[in-house]
Amino acid sequence: MRAVLVAFALAAGSLPGAALAGAWTLDQGQFLIMSGVTASRATHNFDDAGRPSEKVLFRKLFAQTWMEYGLTDAVTLFVAPEYVIADTGAEGVGVARTHTASVEGGARILLLTRIGMLSIQGSVKTAGAFDMSVSAGKASGRQFELRLLYGRSFRLFGSEGFFDVQAAKRWIKRPRSDEFVFDATMGLHLRRPTLLMLQTFNMMSSGEALPPYRPYRLHKLELSVVERLTPKWSLQFGAFLSLAGQNIVQEQGVVSAVWYRF
Repeated sequence: MRAVLVAFALAAGSLPGAALAGAWTLDQGQFLIMSGVTASRATHNFDDAGRPSEKVLFRKLFAQTWMEYGLTDAVTLFVAPEYVIADTGAEGVGVARTHTASVEGGARILLLTRIGMLSIQGSVKTAGAFDMSVSAGKASGRQFELRLLYGRSFRLFGSEGFFDVQAAKRWIKRPRSDEFVFDATMGLHLRRPTLLMLQTFNMMSSGEALPPYRPYRLHKLELSVVERLTPKWSLQFGAFLSLAGQNIVQEQGVVSAVWYRF
């Protein structure tokens, strides 16, 4: 098995909280709490040429509570404690289990509203093994992220919808390399309480990585449904898969979350 076993953690741009808010900020004094669980697995790696190759054993259970608060109408604060259980191994090798807790926090600032919502977001994350984009030898890490977000609402055949695109740069403590991230979300209300979301999450290493890390990238697609139960409570269920990648596991899984706004 290669020295680098890579796990893609559903970080800020891909969890339900970020998908719901996107470039939008909360009203002053408003809270948003979202608790989600993601279960994923992989049986192969993408090799250096981007082909599924080496067989691996990888299972991950990822739990996060995403909490936002509207400090002002233009400034939203957020914090996201996380917990990960990961099983890793390969043919002829025993399975190793890792438990780790992490936390991310930051702020989103609304810049423009005339032609859609344009925001900038900064965050700091301290994470354990398998809660960063890559892990080797169960190593923990720290990262700082700066993200630009743009979102806009629209109507399609009488239904309300929205799209949101995000681009980010992550500065990560060595020996990991830094990262570029591009995420996009399209949402459409099929009927008043039901929201259908299609999302793509894209990540690639940037700059030099020190051994045992290697250049990597990952492109994922997720489809989910959000059902609004009451004005305050909603439920989300979805599934995702890795469409392409390099030096990273070919991951697929399911996600569920509870949304509460007050």
